[in-house]
Amino acid sequence: MRLRVVAVLAATDGPCACGSIELPVTKSTRTHHFRVLRDAGVIEQELVGRTKMTTLRRDDLDARFPGLLDSVLSASG
Repeated sequence: MRLRVVAVLAATDGPCACGSIELPVTKSTRTHHFRVLRDAGVIEQELVGRTKMTTLRRDDLDARFPGLLDSVLSASG
């Protein structure tokens, strides 16, 4: 599920509403997956009104671990 979230965010140009990412899990499980990604520093989230917008921290990840994100995404696809 987390890899799916990262792949969707990598394919979008800007922030994405959490609810717009289709995951076949309950809301509490979805929240858990987003929390794990956020705590790991893979994503960042910001409240915009009542919507939580999620962004992949690609620049930070590429600076710290060059090529890792692209390798993971290409291996999963």
